Amino acid sequence: MSKKSIIARNEKRQRLVEKYAARRKELKAAGDYEGLQKLPRNSAPTRVRNRCSMTGRGRSVYRKYGLCRNMFRKLALEGKIPGIRKASW
Repeated sequence: MSKKSIIARNEKRQRLVEKYAARRKELKAAGDYEGLQKLPRNSAPTRVRNRCSMTGRGRSVYRKYGLCRNMFRKLALEGKIPGIRKASW
């Protein structure tokens, strides 16, 4: 499980992205790159990291499910993810 401070930092970045999304879009359309540089660095969408919704793990997260591979496998084997079952052939 990730540290709570890292999860909170990522959530703060998500809020900043949502707050400045419209302004960022206007500045890009106008071609005002100096204005873009004056916006907070963490308001850029590329600064947000996909994290597991259960553990906060930052690597190997499936976008469709919002889970890391470990939690995905655990829940799939328990049958808690609809439509997913272990392959056998």
